[in-house]
Amino acid sequence: MSDLPGSRSELTGGALPEETRLDEQLRPRSLDEMVGQDRLRENLAVFIRAARERGEPLDHLLFHGPPGLGKTSLAHVVAHELQVPLRTTSGPAIERAGDLAAILSNLEEGEVLFIDEIHRLPPTVEEILYPAMEDFQLDITIGHGPGASAMRLDLRRFTLIGATTRAGLLGSPLRDRFGWVARLEYYPPEDLERILARSARLLDTLLEAEACREIARRSRGTPRVANRLLRRVRDFAQVGESRGAGVDRETACFALERLDVDELGFDRLDRALLLALIEKFDGGPTGLDTLAAAVGEDRGTLEDVVEPYLIQHGFLTRTPRGRVATARSREHLGLPAARGGDQPPLL
Repeated sequence: MSDLPGSRSELTGGALPEETRLDEQLRPRSLDEMVGQDRLRENLAVFIRAARERGEPLDHLLFHGPPGLGKTSLAHVVAHELQVPLRTTSGPAIERAGDLAAILSNLEEGEVLFIDEIHRLPPTVEEILYPAMEDFQLDITIGHGPGASAMRLDLRRFTLIGATTRAGLLGSPLRDRFGWVARLEYYPPEDLERILARSARLLDTLLEAEACREIARRSRGTPRVANRLLRRVRDFAQVGESRGAGVDRETACFALERLDVDELGFDRLDRALLLALIEKFDGGPTGLDTLAAAVGEDRGTLEDVVEPYLIQHGFLTRTPRGRVATARSREHLGLPAARGGDQPPLL
């Protein structure tokens, strides 16, 4: 990710170089190694097999959903299953149309181009993609002013995989050019336990079943969070009194408490958001910009990283007038119920 350090939630934020290396180590290599997202994986297996049998590039794919659910991993898996190289870039890294033109013109037949945060492509760059995705052609303007001329170059057929946390920011012309648009959902604890068990084997860490279950239920339904918590819990186990004995439930709970991760997976930013909303603004409704200022965080972080989990699990609601804390959030934080209930006011 291209966000500046400190601009994201502690659990779901951008990885350090060492964590990036470990993330790559734990990343599944094939569809068979992937856990969860069953319907998506089954459909993807069909599309990949059909494309290979026809000897054609796979249709362009768009993966969207909250951060940490495996969009980048899926791109790597698709390239591996197609047995072709994967070229990776991101929306913010492509500043000019010429940057994208250079990338596209250097792609070989059948290769996969992965653009992370594709919703952040500049409009002038996005327009280059339209004929490239649809007709595998590249429109280039030579010169400037009245003497400028346009020419069209043929591209080798490729597969574009886009990933975004904010599909609503994609324009219809770009979105409609993807052959399949798939949303990744939060993982249930059972799937996260399987992911953690596999990661523990790869990290050569003995992880007891109860400890695995404890980490899974505090991982916010997100594999990236689960793997990061596993690595931190492993650190506590390594230097604790039971060093070398593996990770048991007691060690896992102690480590997670030290990391300020509660039994529902809330970190300090989650609690700060809900506490600010309840204690400073009487539970809402409160605008996102006001909340961002109150907790000292970027609004994009709150909207993309923090809110989706809280909303999906009934701790926060969005109304036309702003965010509203629910009765469940007050109960979890040990705060008294709001007077008159927690229903959003009518307009």
